[in-house]
Amino acid sequence: MSDPNPYADDSYKWGPPQPPGNPPTMPDGQGYGYPAPGAAPAYGYPQPLPDSAAQPGPGYGYPGPGQPTQPGFNLPVQHGGTGGVPMLSFGDITVMNDGIVTPSGTMPLKGAVWTATDMSRTEEKIPTVGIVLAIVFALFCLIGLLFLLMKEKRTTGFIQVTVTSAGRHHSTMIPATGPETFQMVMSQVNTARSMSA
Repeated sequence: MSDPNPYADDSYKWGPPQPPGNPPTMPDGQGYGYPAPGAAPAYGYPQPLPDSAAQPGPGYGYPGPGQPTQPGFNLPVQHGGTGGVPMLSFGDITVMNDGIVTPSGTMPLKGAVWTATDMSRTEEKIPTVGIVLAIVFALFCLIGLLFLLMKEKRTTGFIQVTVTSAGRHHSTMIPATGPETFQMVMSQVNTARSMSA
């Protein structure tokens, strides 16, 4: 083991003698996966700029020169169909000071009808820790049965918020994180109702 890598010279040493080989090539002389020398790049390779382009522009998603950006972010300011200011947000519904923006389009704020439906539920059960502690301490004394009084509340489900305005309808689902979620959503819906009047 005097040589650290006996195959460092990259020569073939075992088996029948092999003729010297070349890398696989295409019929036109192009190497596999690479453009032919002097040929235009193929699909997937950077394309040359057209003659009409003076310089490359910004990449996709970056603002061009002269585009306004928001402070703290290097993103262009997007102006929606309404020129308003965002006041409230329910999932994917945004209430502006003069309209309602949804993924299906913009609706007028005046005359909008808002509905909120509580589709959540709160379950109460004895946690696993309480059951294990009750069994362990029940062997020593009957006080261990007090651990069965431990209760755990868990809220699951959604609050559905629906808006209808100018013949258009949109609804969104807001996840319920606790029993107080419906009251918080209802206070926002009541604010939106007063703005719609």
